[in-house]
Amino acid sequence: MFTPATADQRFVLETIVRLGEISAEAAEITDAVLDGAGQFAAGEWAPLERLGDTNGPKWTPDGVKMPAGFAEAYQAYVEGGWGTIGSPAEHGGQGLPVSLSIAVLETLGTANMGFALAPILTVGAVEALMHHGTPEQQALYLPHLSTGAWTGTMNLTEPQAGSDVGALRSTATPAGEGKWKIKGTKIFISFGDHDMADNIVHLVLARTPGAPAGTKGISLFLVPKYRLNADGTPGDFNDVRTVSIEHKMGLHASPTCVLSFGDNDDCIGELVGPELGGIRAMFTMMNNARLNVGLQGVQVAERATQRAVAYARERVQGYRGGAQVAIVEHPDVRRMLLRMKAQTQAARALVYYAFGQLDRARAGDAEAEKRVELLTPLAKAHGTDLGNEVASLGVQVHGGMGYIEETGAAQHFRDARITPIYEGTNGIQAADLVGRKLSMDNGGTLLGLIGQMREDAEDTGLVNLIDACEEVARNLLSSEMDDRLAASYPFLTMLSTAVCGWLMEASGRAAARSEGDPAFLKMKQAASRFYVAQIVPEALGLMPAAMAKAEMLYAIDAEGFAA
Repeated sequence: MFTPATADQRFVLETIVRLGEISAEAAEITDAVLDGAGQFAAGEWAPLERLGDTNGPKWTPDGVKMPAGFAEAYQAYVEGGWGTIGSPAEHGGQGLPVSLSIAVLETLGTANMGFALAPILTVGAVEALMHHGTPEQQALYLPHLSTGAWTGTMNLTEPQAGSDVGALRSTATPAGEGKWKIKGTKIFISFGDHDMADNIVHLVLARTPGAPAGTKGISLFLVPKYRLNADGTPGDFNDVRTVSIEHKMGLHASPTCVLSFGDNDDCIGELVGPELGGIRAMFTMMNNARLNVGLQGVQVAERATQRAVAYARERVQGYRGGAQVAIVEHPDVRRMLLRMKAQTQAARALVYYAFGQLDRARAGDAEAEKRVELLTPLAKAHGTDLGNEVASLGVQVHGGMGYIEETGAAQHFRDARITPIYEGTNGIQAADLVGRKLSMDNGGTLLGLIGQMREDAEDTGLVNLIDACEEVARNLLSSEMDDRLAASYPFLTMLSTAVCGWLMEASGRAAARSEGDPAFLKMKQAASRFYVAQIVPEALGLMPAAMAKAEMLYAIDAEGFAA
C-alpha cells in the first residue's frame, strides 16, 4: 500500500521552493525525476518494507547480513543513478539542486523508511568531505559516495557520551605518513555495517594526544571499513568490528550497530579538516542530517496517512443518515484524516522550504544562508513531531486493528518514535533555537522572517500567532538562559506552526488559482483551510508556557520527582 506523493511534491517544489528560480534545468526535468523515482520506489523498495520490519538485519561473525532482496534493491538504486541527483558534478553526481534530490529521498523513505537511512547518511558524508576533505580524499572517496556505491556513516555517540559529545574517549594516535591509529567504541551507528556495498566510509570523532578536554579537543577522521589499494579499490580489512546490533522498538530495516575500532591496534584513519576541528566538520554533516531527519517525519506521515485513508474508505462500521457507511463518513474520522493530510502537507512545506533556502545559500545568497540556519531546528523538531502525531492518528483511525501488527499501522508508529531523538533530540533543537539561532544578528534573522510572514498573512488567527511569536521572541532576547530554555519547546512549536501556517495559506491561494487535477487542488485547499482554522489557534495557546519563567520548573528538588 504505497502511492508516491508526486502531486504534492511537484506542487511544493513549484510554489513554495520555486525551483525554477534556482535551476531552470531542474524545473524542466522535475516531472520525469518524480515519476521515475515513484515507479522505482514502488517496484523495488516498497515490497521490502514489511520484510525489513519483521525479519530485519542479522549480526554474524562475518558482519551484518541484510534481509533477502535488500542488496539487490540497493544495487538497483545505485545503478539507476538515484543517489547522484544532488551529488557534486565534479565527482560523478548530477549537481542538481538538493531540493529536487530530497523529493526523491522522500519517496524512497515513504516506500521504506528504515532502508532509506542508508542514503541519508551517505549524503551527510558527502557534505562533510566536500567542505572539509582534502583534494586527495575527495578524489578517492566522493565518486563512490556520490553514486551510493559506497555508503557513509557518522560516528559520534559512545556509551558515556550521548548528547554530551565532549565526553567521548575514542583516541587517534599518529602512525606516520599522515595516518592515524583509531581506537574506541561507538554506539547507535545506523547502517554501521551491512552487505549491500563494497565499502563503508566511517566518519569518526576521536581525541588526539594532548588534546584539551571537551569539544575543543575533538578531531574528525575518515575510517573506511576496507583500506584502499593503490588503484583506489577496497583492499585489506581495517580493523573495524561490529560487536552487535541493537534490538529496537522500530526502524528494524536499519541495522543500528555497536562498532569497535582498533581491537587489534590496526585501524587506520585519516584526518578530515584540521586537528581539533572535528566539531565544525561534524556539524556540516549533522546539520544536513537534521534536515533529512525532518524529511523522515514527512515520509512516515505520508505513509501513515495513505494507509489510514485506504482503511477508512473500506471499513464499513456504523450508520449515518440511516444507512450503514464506511467509517470515512463519520465526522470524527474525517477530522482525524483531514488533520493527518494537513499536518503531512505542512511538514512537507516546512522541510522543502528549508532545503530551498539551502539551495539559495549554496548559490551565494547570504540571507538564505542565515534563514536555513534558523529553519534547521524547526524542520528537524517540528517535522518529526508531526510525523509522530500523524502516525499515532493512523493507529487511531484503524481502531483495534491499528494495534494489531498485521495492518502495518503500528509499524509507522514504532518507526516514527526515534526521529525526535536522534541527530540531536528535539529538546536540543529547541535549545539551539532560543540560544544561537534567536541571537543571530541580535534577533534580526528571526524578526525578518516574522516580518515577511506578517506581510503575507491574511487570516486573523494566523496574524495573531505571528504577533505572539514576535512578542515571545523579544521577551526571550532579554531573558536569562534558564528562562529561555524553559520556554524553548513551546516557542519552537509556536514558531514552527506559524511558519507552516504561512506556507499552507500560500499553498491554498496557489491551489485556488492553479489548473490541474481538480481532486488534488480541492484537497489542497481543504487541508490549507483546516490548518489555518484549527491547528494555528492551538499553537497560540502555548504562549503562556513560552512566557513563563524557569523558576516554576525548579519549585521542587530532584528528589521531589520521586514523591
